Amino acid sequence: MTLLIVGHPFHFEMENLCRVFFPADEIRRVTPAESARDRLVWRIRTNRLRMNRQRASPWALTRHRAEKDGWVLEAACGRQGRCWRAKRNLPPGTDRNARELALARLLFAVFRRATSYCPPWGLLTGVRPSKLMLQLRADGGGAAAARYFRESLWVSEEKTALAARVAAAEEPVLALTRPETCSLYVAIPFCPSRCSYCSFVSHTVERSSAARLVPEYLEKLREELLRTAEIVRILGLRVASVYVGGGTPTILTAVQLANLCETLRTAFNWGDCGEFTVEAGRPDTITAEKLTVLKEAGVTRVSVNPQSLDDEVLRLAGRRHTAADALAALRLVREAGFREINMDLIAGLPGDSPAGFRRSLEGVRACAPENITVHTLAR
Repeated sequence: MTLLIVGHPFHFEMENLCRVFFPADEIRRVTPAESARDRLVWRIRTNRLRMNRQRASPWALTRHRAEKDGWVLEAACGRQGRCWRAKRNLPPGTDRNARELALARLLFAVFRRATSYCPPWGLLTGVRPSKLMLQLRADGGGAAAARYFRESLWVSEEKTALAARVAAAEEPVLALTRPETCSLYVAIPFCPSRCSYCSFVSHTVERSSAARLVPEYLEKLREELLRTAEIVRILGLRVASVYVGGGTPTILTAVQLANLCETLRTAFNWGDCGEFTVEAGRPDTITAEKLTVLKEAGVTRVSVNPQSLDDEVLRLAGRRHTAADALAALRLVREAGFREINMDLIAGLPGDSPAGFRRSLEGVRACAPENITVHTLAR
């Protein structure tokens, strides 16, 4: 899909709406000058947009201009030889956020007419719905927040109710957060192998060149942690939670994990720390020795991430373990005495299906972990 941006800076939101309605398309954003050079897209003459009917892929226009009577917003969508348009005038003094929302509503409306599809989450893109719901509830109460979701953002009744339920569940947790506290994330960017879907900055230690980086990285990480701890002290903050993620932190040896945990414990004030999580994301890196080290260091939560319980899906994803390995690792973590366990799944992996993902989800639920995290792949 080609998106023409005329006279406004609201690129990000417009592109995200294109992805909602045309998820399989690559979004190509162009300006009027670029469009004029590309005769396969369109021609603009005397302020009239003409679509080249030979072009099969859809296009969209978002136009924003100031006039003496206020702002003029326009949106159009061309698809399968047809064109849908919408236009709205806004009074002078309308602020930037209101103009962005109004233009998004116009584009949403023409897309909805062009595709006969109404996304249940409405205009919400690139935002955690419960976070926005919490902000609106704090400003005007639950009823006003739900009304804004439905009437301004065009979120369905079902999804509005879901966002409200999630926000209500998050409120007691967020109430524990204090301005004088902070959370610490520690990255270990190494893995036993690289999964096909991975977009993280990470090195595969099966390559000898990458494996040689680990000791030097840990030394530099120690120096950075000590400097960070000093900054935390100067600012008068206290650590409320620690998350050691990756990569795969349990790719480290038991001795390396012990040294890292010791640095964390001695450098920071842990008086208010309610959670210490280590991501043991790859079941093939979990051993009883490493779990003993983590338990003795005060780790309270371990994440075991099978991603799928289908062996063929795991193979296609480049995972070096089976579903049975993941379940065995989970038992090992329980036997080590951990009472807070998370398990990750990814929806939409190559070779998977809705039925297959449901089986994986049911299998993980049967393991009764305290937390389940579900990720979806992004284009």
